Amino acid sequence: MELSRRRILRLGMLGMAGAALGGTAACSTSASGGSSAGGNAMDLWYWADGLSKKVVDEAVTRFTEVELKPQQIGGNFKEKLVTTMSSGGEFIPDITGIKGEDFASFAPQADRFLNLLDLGAGSIADQYLPWKWQKGMTKDGKLIGFPIDIGPTAMFYRRDVFAAAGLPSEPAQIAAQMSTWEDYFAAGVELKKARADAFMISETWAVFNLIVGQGTARYVDENERFIGDQDHIRRAWDLATSTIALGINAKSQANTPDWNAGLTSGALSTLTGAAWSAIDIKSAAADTSGKWGVAAGPGGPANIGGSFLAIPKECSKPDVAFKIISWILSPENQARGFTDSALFPSTPATYTSPALTAADPFFGGQVTIEVFGPAAQKIPVQYESPNDQAVSAPFQTELTNVESSGKDPNAAWNDAVAEAKRIGQRLGLS
Repeated sequence: MELSRRRILRLGMLGMAGAALGGTAACSTSASGGSSAGGNAMDLWYWADGLSKKVVDEAVTRFTEVELKPQQIGGNFKEKLVTTMSSGGEFIPDITGIKGEDFASFAPQADRFLNLLDLGAGSIADQYLPWKWQKGMTKDGKLIGFPIDIGPTAMFYRRDVFAAAGLPSEPAQIAAQMSTWEDYFAAGVELKKARADAFMISETWAVFNLIVGQGTARYVDENERFIGDQDHIRRAWDLATSTIALGINAKSQANTPDWNAGLTSGALSTLTGAAWSAIDIKSAAADTSGKWGVAAGPGGPANIGGSFLAIPKECSKPDVAFKIISWILSPENQARGFTDSALFPSTPATYTSPALTAADPFFGGQVTIEVFGPAAQKIPVQYESPNDQAVSAPFQTELTNVESSGKDPNAAWNDAVAEAKRIGQRLGLS
């Protein structure tokens, strides 16, 4: 069964979607020749809900100096883009999306894309979140990814379940009492005492992956040196595995029947996840409208998800392509992207727009941007190596062994580090 992008993001399996440019992904794709093939046509590749279709359709009629041809590419988007660009043929798009989880693997081949700073992007940089703008840049200072959306994190919680257990049920109270992971877990223990079937945590990996995302370092540093055995990763490991010993972990994977049922019944009383998780909760537990709230998450904000637009070097009309990109992703149009496709804006000015400041009945009439807006502006800058996901995979495997098979957490840690180092050596990490 094909995993949804949201499921992939929840699992942290961000490197599974194919090889980087120059790889040998076996895939065919069809497209009409864009300006890279000559003529006046300009192809724009994106995926379903990767952009507001209404905004894209308006761009077609607005930029009449070219014949803009938007195409929603189904299936494995990265694999199809890699194959097309590696072929060097006439079907390379003039503008293309790059999913955030794939960006690190494209960055080493930055010469395959135009530097957007050469096209004037620097003059509008202050309209975008600095950390997101930085993520679209290469180590040598080229901007190849123009910000689309982001995925700031927070805590989704059941107001009714918290109140019945004697826990605070208002966002400000929760943020104050559960600002650290330790305090959050302690509240989970109190919840368990009040309601035996209630859990604060859905699964171990979700906690571990989010804690790693809250720091400034991941598994590989900017010198391509493996650092996954250092204290910042070990702390995430110890916190995540402690949820099992505390009895507050439901061991329930996202978007499964058990997970859906837990959200509906209140047995799964909180989720710490990205803003787009609201859509999953609303879909899985539609009958619980009005019973949910959103509060600042423990340990501070992180980012899960978010993507970019880029211009391949074959584009013959880069100035026009950049005008199209910067218009589609302007603050005004990012508000439309939020309304049309639930794309959380990378432009802070959008956070005061009516689209984002409206009260949400599902969350008890709460204006959730009051939580997600501040979180979006405090997300730390992290370097993500092209090898990051490969060396993180053993940690996910071993956490699963701890959660599902009862493996000793210390033994699992040692095995995860050893395997990650072996993978890193094979990839040339120091």
